[in-house]
Parts: sequence; structure tokens; C-alpha cells
Amino acid sequence: MKHVFFTLASARSGTLYLRDLFRNNVADCASRHEPFFDWGNPTLFGPAIYDAFAGRVDGIRARLAKKRGYIERLRESIYLESSHAFLKSTHAAALEIFPDLRLIHLVRDPLYVAKSETYRQEWRRRVRAPFHFYEGDDGRRHFCWALTGNEEIFRHFEGRELSLFQWYLLQWIEIENRAMRYLEENRLHDRCFTLESFRDLNDAKKIKAMFDFFDLPLARSGVVLGQPRNKSIGHRTIITAEDERQWDEVLRQIPPHYLEIFQREPYGAFSWSARLRLRAVARELENA
Repeated sequence: MKHVFFTLASARSGTLYLRDLFRNNVADCASRHEPFFDWGNPTLFGPAIYDAFAGRVDGIRARLAKKRGYIERLRESIYLESSHAFLKSTHAAALEIFPDLRLIHLVRDPLYVAKSETYRQEWRRRVRAPFHFYEGDDGRRHFCWALTGNEEIFRHFEGRELSLFQWYLLQWIEIENRAMRYLEENRLHDRCFTLESFRDLNDAKKIKAMFDFFDLPLARSGVVLGQPRNKSIGHRTIITAEDERQWDEVLRQIPPHYLEIFQREPYGAFSWSARLRLRAVARELENA
């Protein structure tokens, strides 16, 4: 029986780096990142994300069943797909197709996630990159790697002008809420290992602890860390005072139930999450 791993993650959170960690250290493992050109292995981005929003679970099942067929044909007994698509498009049917799946939760400071995602999308628009946008049933063009913008969390901001950076902050909050809800509703905490990007990804002891948690066979005695990957060439992610202001604006306006998860683990271990916890408490007092 194949051991299948997916990631609970936003984009720009170290998914490619995680792929390399598995590829360099785990024996008998097929590691994939975003399989756009992996023949027979369907991508879970683009229209798959719209299917998930529209509740077309049959389409999700069909994609995952095809992916299972691809995985079963591989000679390796372990399969990792370290993309950020899982919580955007396929988690609703994943346990039906992969009942024994394992999960790795990658969490990165939302300001850096949103700033990096904003740059990537704007860059693709500037260079008119082909196949990076698709048309949804709503008649709008959607970015292949993002939520549709029709999800409930965005509806709370209808009539308000959001910057693209703020839009990606909302997406990050939605993804983290989906991660916690998925783990809790399906009682999967004992099958999930959490890593903070990029601190934990560069800690050999932490990575070894993850491999031990999943009882994975290692190719060598020591952990081999990777090299920086998937950087935006010529661009460095820097958080400005304006970014901080826009983040505070989102936190002041978002319904407080979206912030409840940040008062619980694993977020308490992350230094950057203090602002989320304080804002959650403030919103509770406001609504008391």
C-alpha cells in the first residue's frame, strides 16, 4: 500500500523546499511539487479550485481518482505532493480516495506570504504569462493558483476596496481556518506534522523529528537540508509600514470567528502570531 502525503499550506510557504527535503532524504519516495507537466498526474489548480467553490465534488473525486491511479503505477511506496492546492481544491474528497493520507502543515508569517504572492501575480500580469488565468462560471478571469474570491470570507468585505495584498491576507486566513477545520472534523491531528516556514525547514533536528513522526525510511544517517528555491529573481520581500497598516485594517474589519484559531496551537509557538491573538481578544471584547 502506498503512503501518500499532502500539504496544508498557502503559496510561498516552502512547499518546493519541502519537496527537496523529501527527495534528498527519504528512501523509496516519489516527490512532486506542482505537477503541471507530470503526464497522467492531474493538476489541482485552476478550474479544480472553482469546482471546489461551486461544490462540484464529483469533479474533485474524478481528479483524485486519476491521481490515485498515477500514484499506484509508481514504483516507489511513498508519494509526496507538496503543493498548496490541497486546501483550495481537493480536501473535501481526499479521504474518500486516500483514506490513510498523511499531512504536513506549513505555516509562514502571513505578511510575507501575502507580499510574495502579490508580487508573483502582478509580475505574471505584467509579462502577460499564458495559461495563468482561466474563466470561471461567474464570467470572471481567475488566477490559477488562488481562491476564486467568491468564498464567504471575501463577501464580508464587499463594497470595500481591498488591495491585492489585503486580498492575499484574507486568503491566508481562510487557508489556515480550513486547515484547522479539516484536522478537527476528521480527527487527523495524529497524522499531521506542523512546520513553521522557514525556521523549521532549515532545522535538521526538526526535519528529523518529522521523518521520525511518520516513521519514514531515510536514505542516509544525517538530514540533508536543501538550498533556497523558487525565489523571485531580482525581488526581495520586504514588509513596509504601509503593509502593516493594511494588515491592521483587515484584522479590524474581519469577523472575529476567523481569528479564534490563532488563540490555539500550533499558532502560539510562532512569534508573529501575537498580533493575531491580541486582535482576536480585542474583537471578543468589542462584541461582548
